[in-house]
Amino acid sequence: MKFFYAGLAITIYSLITFYIGWNLKALLQAFHLYRWPVVFWFILYLVAFGFIIGRFHASLSPFSVIGSYWMFVLQYGIVLCILANILVKWTPLSTKMVGTGAVVTLIILFILGTYNAYSPVVRYLTIEVDKPGEDMRVVMASDFHLGVLSHKGHLQKFVDLSNAQKPDVVLLAGDIVDDSPRRFFKNGMGDVMKQLESTYGVYGILGNHEYYGKEIPQFKAAMKDAHVQILMDETILINNRFYLTGREDITEKKRLALEALKPKNEQLTWVVMNHTPNDLDEPAKLGVDFHVSGHTHKGQMWPNHLITKRIFELDYGHLEKKKMHALVSSGYGFWGPPTRIGSRSELWVVDLKFTQN
Repeated sequence: MKFFYAGLAITIYSLITFYIGWNLKALLQAFHLYRWPVVFWFILYLVAFGFIIGRFHASLSPFSVIGSYWMFVLQYGIVLCILANILVKWTPLSTKMVGTGAVVTLIILFILGTYNAYSPVVRYLTIEVDKPGEDMRVVMASDFHLGVLSHKGHLQKFVDLSNAQKPDVVLLAGDIVDDSPRRFFKNGMGDVMKQLESTYGVYGILGNHEYYGKEIPQFKAAMKDAHVQILMDETILINNRFYLTGREDITEKKRLALEALKPKNEQLTWVVMNHTPNDLDEPAKLGVDFHVSGHTHKGQMWPNHLITKRIFELDYGHLEKKKMHALVSSGYGFWGPPTRIGSRSELWVVDLKFTQN
């Protein structure tokens, strides 16, 4: 049955690719530029399946890059092709005119999406915790997907933005690398990560992509060398000020229940990192004060956010549930195409204000 569904998905994907290619062919013919049909279709399908081809061996990684960009073309190309077909059929506009407009629209969306992906913003939030304590500043980010396209320069921007906030603690809420930590090692990203400054340290958790890469020991070693402490179903007490819990992602079926990680001293603030915001009821019931997640990317590219909004109670932003404050970030990096439409690469600066003296 698994092979049946895989075959069905590949068939549908191939048909969509053919539809886009058929429209591109019509545009090239309108400009008398269509040549060598076999070469045209071979290159098109090579690009379309580049993301899969690039997974077979590290030497084929350029195909992964090409395939990532193709995802953007696929998502918006199919919509533009449908609109173009309607306009050509039901209006006096020519294939040449409509096709040119579609290509220009795609280029504009690509430029805008690239800017949103590589120009991160700092978002601020102040929350009140009904417990005794000293006010504290937290920098939180998720979904870096560090690798080929979310590169060393992009990470350096994060470090600079984070350090400018003078945080007490930095939280990295999963999907720090894009499956494998090899690029993190190879490109010296650990030297950049080491530059992060905070009063009480930098802490991270695993996301689903760290599990997909199946190199968790290597990932933990890379993070340790970069001065990032990875918590895997662990609760630690930081400077006798607050408890920090880092959960395994739901990808790990044997992860512990949150109740098993609950600290005994309920007078201190309890902060929980859980990459996927799959359940907010449990932490709210158990008395978590601040719960941070990522994973959703806020859909990354419009209108995908309509899907994430239906899947998760909170797919983006801040929600107060009972006495718990939950925060879900759209992510600092991106998965697949380095583009964002309707979302923005970001990091959050959260000021915790304690109401009891």
